[in-house]
Amino acid sequence: MATRDSLQPSTDPPRCRSVIIGGHALEGDLAIPPVPRGLIIFAHGSGSSRRSPRNAFVASSLQQRGFATLLFDLLTEDEAAERANVFDIGLLANRVREAVHWSTVDTETASFPIGLFGASTGAAAALVAAAEPSSQVATVVSRGGRPDLAGAALEHVRAPVLLIVGGEDEVVLDLNRNALKRLTCAKQLDVIPGATHLFEEPGTLEAVVNHASAWFETHCHALEGAGR
Repeated sequence: MATRDSLQPSTDPPRCRSVIIGGHALEGDLAIPPVPRGLIIFAHGSGSSRRSPRNAFVASSLQQRGFATLLFDLLTEDEAAERANVFDIGLLANRVREAVHWSTVDTETASFPIGLFGASTGAAAALVAAAEPSSQVATVVSRGGRPDLAGAALEHVRAPVLLIVGGEDEVVLDLNRNALKRLTCAKQLDVIPGATHLFEEPGTLEAVVNHASAWFETHCHALEGAGR
């Protein structure tokens, strides 16, 4: 893995492969740039999948900045058909944990620092997974997330957390402000002016990429004493 001083954005395409994660055979897409600086695992929101166009855009942009990315389905096809499952934060958090564990034993990614990028309910799942005492997660970024759904786990997150919310997404913005108060780790709330919940307005998703990239560049590094 590259050192911080040697990292420059690459124009070479990432190396991509399909992967299968955990006992439920969750499908994932792994992309590793030529000089990887860490791995960002995506947790999509309710009713979405690893093929979310917004997460795919963010992932592609992070790859250009030197980060490996893993987009995977948190639920099997049958599980996703049960509407209650897409809001079951405990279930989704377990799947995020499975993906984190997978990344620590895969021969290509085992040495990579791990960041989580969650959207909507996936952000809550990422925070619950990061709150585990033995978590290998270095940092968490939430895009239009529902960190409030992480409940009591918020107080136990130790990894630095960035919450990104659209300025016009008023209800979710209030929920994020309240969640920010409950977090006891290094934390930050970035508001994207003019953006609604899905960041569909021109330039707003690019702003998400810029904020998330800067955060990952600062905080996605190997954990001391992790023994990985």
